[in-house]
Amino acid sequence: MLSLLAKAENSAARLDFNPRVQLAYFEVQKLRLDKARTLIAQERLENPDNGALIYVENYADMYYLLISEDRAAYNKLSKKEDERLAVLAALPENSPYQRLLRAEVRLHWAFAKLKFGNEISGCWDIIKAYKLLEENQKKFPTFVPTLKSLGLLHVLIGSVPEQYTWVTRTLGLSGDIAGGLRELQKVEKTETLFSQEAQLIYLLLHAYTLQLSDAQFRELKSMPARQPDNLLLHFFAGSVLMKEGRSEEASGILNKAPRGAAYIPFPFLDYMRAEILLQKGQYDTAYGFYQKFQRDFKGFNFLKDSYFKQFLCRWLTGRDAEAKPLIARVPNVGKTITESDGYAEKFAESYRNGQVKKEQKVLFEARFASDGGYLREALGQLDGYTEESFSEAANKAEFNYRSGRILQKMGKSSEAIAYFDRAIRLTQSSGLYFGPSSALQMGYIYKDLQNKPQAIVYFKKAMSYKKHEYKNSIDNKARAALSSM
Repeated sequence: MLSLLAKAENSAARLDFNPRVQLAYFEVQKLRLDKARTLIAQERLENPDNGALIYVENYADMYYLLISEDRAAYNKLSKKEDERLAVLAALPENSPYQRLLRAEVRLHWAFAKLKFGNEISGCWDIIKAYKLLEENQKKFPTFVPTLKSLGLLHVLIGSVPEQYTWVTRTLGLSGDIAGGLRELQKVEKTETLFSQEAQLIYLLLHAYTLQLSDAQFRELKSMPARQPDNLLLHFFAGSVLMKEGRSEEASGILNKAPRGAAYIPFPFLDYMRAEILLQKGQYDTAYGFYQKFQRDFKGFNFLKDSYFKQFLCRWLTGRDAEAKPLIARVPNVGKTITESDGYAEKFAESYRNGQVKKEQKVLFEARFASDGGYLREALGQLDGYTEESFSEAANKAEFNYRSGRILQKMGKSSEAIAYFDRAIRLTQSSGLYFGPSSALQMGYIYKDLQNKPQAIVYFKKAMSYKKHEYKNSIDNKARAALSSM
């Protein structure tokens, strides 16, 4: 029985994760937010002082804001943060859930604030959440649920690039990648209520900060099959598989994703489908899915990228007259918060200045095929080309990086090294991301070869580049790899 009741002698505030509240929590994780809110309303009628409702309601609001990017809702709901924190603060001091749920609410709002560009306030929420979790761990050392979010923060802080660690030390934040992962595993193995959330966090940290093992890939792919009604699991599995160059497998999972009025509208899934079709060279069909995403999405991320990709769908097939109005829209839509949108805006400026050459078309085709895991097709795109086939230094560097990456993915790392090394040498004094990306991959290659000194050299080199479109993600991965060694 997961009913956890805590009452204060002189306070009406209490906490009860009864079966109905638990069901609402799991409905949120399935992205059936209306059903979750109905259950919350039913519980509130019978138990209006149940502090667990604050947590689950806030959890639902976070998912809604992250997926919809509804700014009007964000402005309205964000006013509830302090009110909800005050209610949770009225829970008994001797309950381990009092600080835990306050920390959870702060983290929910931190993620939402960062999404909507309110970085300073979001960062302060993370700091305050960390302090609450740390205090809770000291006060209740055997209370395992604290470790779910504390473990997440330990990994993220431990992945902070070295040049910024003085900030975390100054703020009293301690990172530990290996320790944080152990904490998450402990929650997954021992806490029924928070097990799935801890498992997802654990897998996503490996996917986006560390590296996924073959066993973790198998687990990730099996999760949607075990819960066919869980839209969130389909999205996470699909997005991670796409990131790892397994778009065909991702497509199969996305095609089985549950749909209908019971679930929150999720236009980003159409964007993901468009991406896979672009990778496969099915440009006209991809164009239509990007168009559907633009029509249904009311947010601000990936809009620039979607118009850039529509431009490519026309430009790569020789329809330049149709392509030009699409690239012209890029500066006028969305934001540049994501790396993809930043790249799209930079490309649009280069195109406007006449710096984009036809010779780049084959590089784009190879890039997208490789990104999707269509490696034979990617290698075929570059067949017959050499570095000398390109007139621009940037295109020479990209040719080498793409060639190295394709060979690396095909298990031919020894052949890839020369290409990565050449890409690094061609980008030493530029802001092109092919250099740091090549250095990162060289680090992984030498790590796999158990050549630790060389791996360290290349991971540090990847972080040494000052400015490029993917600096945050490359630095985080390199830092995490160094910490894990």
